Amino acid sequence: MADTVLYEVSDGLATITLNRPDAMNALDTDTKIALRDALRRAAEDRAVRAVLLTGTGRAFCVGQDLKEHTASLAADRERGTNRTWDTVRDHYSPITLAIAEMPKPVVAAVNGAAAGAGAGFAFAADYRVVADTAAFNTAFAGVGLAGDSGVSWTLPRLVGHGRASDLLLFPRNISAEEALELGIANKVVPAGELAATAEAAARRLASGPTVAYAAIKKALASGAERSLRETLGVEEELQAVAGASEDHRAAVESFLKKERPTFLGR
Repeated sequence: MADTVLYEVSDGLATITLNRPDAMNALDTDTKIALRDALRRAAEDRAVRAVLLTGTGRAFCVGQDLKEHTASLAADRERGTNRTWDTVRDHYSPITLAIAEMPKPVVAAVNGAAAGAGAGFAFAADYRVVADTAAFNTAFAGVGLAGDSGVSWTLPRLVGHGRASDLLLFPRNISAEEALELGIANKVVPAGELAATAEAAARRLASGPTVAYAAIKKALASGAERSLRETLGVEEELQAVAGASEDHRAAVESFLKKERPTFLGR
């Protein structure tokens, strides 16, 4: 794995850190591949029960590395090709799906600027802890682009269609305070407390009922696309899966004994 993405597992928590601080964690090809592969690795590892996604330095992630992008566009012009945009299919979409669809919760610790695809990755997470000095910006329309990394799906579900249209058509910096008001941020904390607060939330999830969390993620995604009747059917199926888990049986026994349950993630 490239050193532009750090990967560490401890007590069921995988911490994935974008590590290009001098470039504000902009996404060159090596970084995109490493991030995609790290997320897939966490999703497939049974020892991992939650993921913490963050960045080093002043930014969470400012999206595409524009130096590499400019060179790619120039090469396309010279060759008469359009290969630059393969990265959306090969990298941005798989990264977003890995975050949103992995059967375990993902916490984004937004330590600074989250723009373009960086904002999209944060939107795709299940829980966002945001430093009070951080800001979001959809950015795409500002450089003549439509948007990727799931923003047209995730953002309307966070803030509503009208506000999403505003933020995508007229991109601007969204402060941490406004992000909290809009529903983009779940929690805003002083920058110096971000790492500890986000890690505490992620570790709580890593010690929780993993099967139930996976069902909750799937139900939320399903409910966004289906009618109430269809959603009730999905809930019936998922509740049966969660109800058959060891964690559910142990939690019921603990409740009857007036004890705090210990979840094993199965």
